[in-house]
Amino acid sequence: MDELELLAHADARGRRYTEANGRRRVFPSDEAIAALAAFDEPLPKQGLPAENTLALLDDVGSPATTASNGPRYFGFVIGAALPAAAAAERLMLAWDQCASTFDNSPVSATLERVTARWVLDALDLPRDSAVGFGTSATACTLTALAAARRELLARLGWDFDGQGLNGAPEIRVVVSELAHITVKKALRVLGFGLNQIIHAPVDAEGRVDTARLPSLDERTILCLQAGEVNTGAFDPFEQIIPHASKVGAWVHVDGAFGLWARASSLTHLTQGIERADSWTTDAHKWLNTPYDCAMTICRDARALAEAMNSDAAYSSASVDAQKNLTLEFSRRPRGIPVWAALRSLGRKGIAELVERHCAQARRIGDALERAGFEVLNRVTLNQVLFRCQTDAQTLALRAAIQASGEAWFGGTLWQGRPALRISVSSWRTRDADVQALINLLLALHVRGPKG
Repeated sequence: MDELELLAHADARGRRYTEANGRRRVFPSDEAIAALAAFDEPLPKQGLPAENTLALLDDVGSPATTASNGPRYFGFVIGAALPAAAAAERLMLAWDQCASTFDNSPVSATLERVTARWVLDALDLPRDSAVGFGTSATACTLTALAAARRELLARLGWDFDGQGLNGAPEIRVVVSELAHITVKKALRVLGFGLNQIIHAPVDAEGRVDTARLPSLDERTILCLQAGEVNTGAFDPFEQIIPHASKVGAWVHVDGAFGLWARASSLTHLTQGIERADSWTTDAHKWLNTPYDCAMTICRDARALAEAMNSDAAYSSASVDAQKNLTLEFSRRPRGIPVWAALRSLGRKGIAELVERHCAQARRIGDALERAGFEVLNRVTLNQVLFRCQTDAQTLALRAAIQASGEAWFGGTLWQGRPALRISVSSWRTRDADVQALINLLLALHVRGPKG
């Protein structure tokens, strides 16, 4: 089988998989998981036919996938891939571009520059900000915080690039006590000891409490949230950011999914966020691009470009080349699926996607409350946080939902007790899917264990 025939077979298998998105189990069966043992083979002495490898991958691998690209997956704010973005990704794979610089790939550099402009326009953030397209909110947070530390030290007269951290002025970090684990991971990797991080107390909804905000100064990085991972709550940016800016602190906003509320009628939730110094957001969440794609956005384009610069004698580029805005030197053009998603949706389509999911989440929350569940958050975004009457019932319901194959969402801890979290973020999720989830929850709640 030649290359083009193999690609045609792969495309046919991919199309069959996509066609079954609404029919397959949302979480694989025990049999499908057990069948994965077929992959546990020794490295072949002689290479095997490519078509054989493709068949094994599809025949054994496809049944063991989670249907996160389907309409009834409600876990972890994982968006399905929009058709335009998925199609662009397939063509992009055929191009196989190293998208570090214009010299490597003129089309990639051009499209990612356009996409950066569109992202800033859609999110109404300072138009001269730098936008780096990275792998995840984790990697993008790391780059933003690295730029923040370097810039704060430069303002204090310290040459971070030349002198490193040994003997440097201490930079303090203040985060919400509910900061996402990826923010903590980025800080840990950057050498900020977790025991040294200062935690800002939060209110009942998970928002930083302005009355109890720790002191800030010109040596402080403050991390806020647009969309707390359990409740979907937004920190009070209008009250906090002006004070932080006045004393010279750097404000970073983790907006992995919640930042996209700014592109909809829910923009009031993000009031004041535009005054921050840096932001991160995922495209593979609410914008529904394929994995993996996220963005670092930095108000001071120079600060990010200097922190991430990777120019070499044999490979120099403009300050806005993606290799100078991200961790990766060799990289795929992750901005291209974002471009396709934004172009296919348009400003109106982005708003409609966000608003539809928020309305669906409110519908779920209202139905659960009427049924006697304890809804733990004000459902203002796309997150529904709830629990049953007892912890045992909550855990049993989660297990029953996940075993059903009809839907999937996960558990969490809220204020020290088990809770359940439904995230609505797939473009494929229609009102009928939401009603099916509600019906399933009510049925399992009625016949479930009493705890």
